[in-house]
Amino acid sequence: MRNMVNWLLIIGGGVLMIVEMLLGAATGFDLMLIGGCLVAGGAVGLILGSTQVGLFTSGALALVYFLLFRRWLRARLAAKEQPSNVDAVIGRTGVVTVRVTAQQAGQIKVGDEIWRAVLASGAPGAREPGETVTVESVSGVTLTVR
Repeated sequence: MRNMVNWLLIIGGGVLMIVEMLLGAATGFDLMLIGGCLVAGGAVGLILGSTQVGLFTSGALALVYFLLFRRWLRARLAAKEQPSNVDAVIGRTGVVTVRVTAQQAGQIKVGDEIWRAVLASGAPGAREPGETVTVESVSGVTLTVR
């Protein structure tokens, strides 16, 4: 009977790990780690021949995970939001490659990309090739610069 509890810990942990693999990241990796705690506790209990040690080890490992590592792990696994190309270009500086005015679109180079650009209303004059401009907004594929 003693070994039965340890084997149940190992089997239950294995089932949780399989469920985690089937669900993907939907559970935030918790089932995999809890399953690992159960498997480790069951293995320790089998090796030492003690049900109490197996149960205690499983519980202690799970408690340590939840109290110390869960928040850190979730932060590391969380998807980081990165702005798309269009959003990422706002506020960046570029170099005029084709003359830009408020009435007639030209072209600017921002990073490695060439964009269609118009001068913001209220900005004086025109921007000639080689001048530096700052992107204020994006409308479709046209940047408004100053």
